[in-house]
Amino acid sequence: MSESALRSAIVTGGGSGIGLAVARRLAADGHGVVVTGRRLEACDVAAGELEAAGHAALGVAADVGDPDDAERVVTATLERFGGINVLVNNAGIGDAAAVLEETPEGWERVMRTNLTGAFLMARATLPALIERNGCVVNISSVSGNLAGPGWAAYCTSKAGLIMLTRSLANDYGPHGVRANCVCPGWVRTPMGDSDMDVVARARGVDREGAYRLTHADNPLRRPAEPEEIASVVSFLAGPDAAYVNGVALAVDGGTSVVDPTAVGQFHP
Repeated sequence: MSESALRSAIVTGGGSGIGLAVARRLAADGHGVVVTGRRLEACDVAAGELEAAGHAALGVAADVGDPDDAERVVTATLERFGGINVLVNNAGIGDAAAVLEETPEGWERVMRTNLTGAFLMARATLPALIERNGCVVNISSVSGNLAGPGWAAYCTSKAGLIMLTRSLANDYGPHGVRANCVCPGWVRTPMGDSDMDVVARARGVDREGAYRLTHADNPLRRPAEPEEIASVVSFLAGPDAAYVNGVALAVDGGTSVVDPTAVGQFHP
């Protein structure tokens, strides 16, 4: 099959963590994959891994919060694959501060990557997605619905991403484009490990102890693996989800269904 006949997918923040797992899964599903992120080396390594496994892939260094970079990623994808079927907006940062401690610069940095970047990538890809009846899958977070301690910018950006998803679903569903988002809880990624290291230092435990502490009230008592998030993205991007549109799907082991005021009353 020629590359121009392949279904193609763009994965932002695809050089590590959830993004890399998504790139691997979509490649295995038969997509040509464009891996993009700020670090060229990470993008090239990820694309090289996919190509070594027999998949069509391309690494493109870009800052999704820059309109010109977003357009450049789309141009590179069209030149390589002739069209775009799937956009996965995964790029994100997790700087944490409460409102009084947050700076305008810090707030803007988080919004620019987590929310504005998704908007810019969606805007740049929509003409191609309309042409192929494609779809957008945004990686939000349970923090888009639940406020974490001192996570004002992060939580607000993820809540905005949920509403951006719904707006895309509503506005472009009539054009054949679906938009959904995945809302993970904690996932074992470099970012998750870094956060757990902070918890570990504060609580006098190691990283695994921190994961156990943060999941004491999670019904499954563990974090997700990146591949578990990628499998949900694969579903939403595939034909079995052809009538799924505008959904914010929690993939959090049940964290968001637990009533924190009732924890410990009936179960150890």
